Amino acid sequence: MRQIIALGGGGFSMEPENPLLDRYILQQSNQSVPKICFLPTASGDSDNYIQRFYRFFDKQLCHPSHLSLFNPPTRDLESFILEKDIIYVGGGNTKNLLALWKEWGLDHILRKAWEQGTILAGISAGSICWFEEGLTDSFGTSLEPIQCLGILKGSCCPHYDGEIERKPAYKKMIDSGKIISGVAMDDGVAIHYLDQKMNKIVSSRPEAKAYEVKRIDNEVIQNELEVNYLGTK
Repeated sequence: MRQIIALGGGGFSMEPENPLLDRYILQQSNQSVPKICFLPTASGDSDNYIQRFYRFFDKQLCHPSHLSLFNPPTRDLESFILEKDIIYVGGGNTKNLLALWKEWGLDHILRKAWEQGTILAGISAGSICWFEEGLTDSFGTSLEPIQCLGILKGSCCPHYDGEIERKPAYKKMIDSGKIISGVAMDDGVAIHYLDQKMNKIVSSRPEAKAYEVKRIDNEVIQNELEVNYLGTK
């Protein structure tokens, strides 16, 4: 079973006191104590980001590790990645993430990991990267479309409610054909894909939403999707 869990926002980096999404990711592994590896590439391998990852996952039932491309633990990145049960990709600059991954061959290694059953997860840039296209601020202050890895069909827009310019920009670009139709996620929402198909949508916030956004008959339609809140209301 091939799995991708794409977070629009939330997790240890945005909601350090709310473990619901990160625990959900751990629970999807068939290992009782999964090996989870953090890829902080999009943040320039920020030490602070890496520390926050360990601050949370050191307390969970798992074996946490991280992969820095600025200080790689081994020359054999493929073996390092393929022995992990979960890959968790952090947020930051999607363009730089993709450029570095391609330079190091991680784009191919991660696809191989996904094919063998390793769970791919990530937030913001770490969710955009798995789709054909994404809406990113990687190029500066404006939001622009970016070509991504294409494991998942369509486009992705994270932080749909968290950044005020996201929603109108995404709809406008779909309307103009600058970006293909796709999914939009509020902060605190994760879409869980099984074999490239949307299987379940979960949230760490009771009111957080997810949408399918597409252009039909010269009109952009936003369909709200069913979201399962992981906490108790």
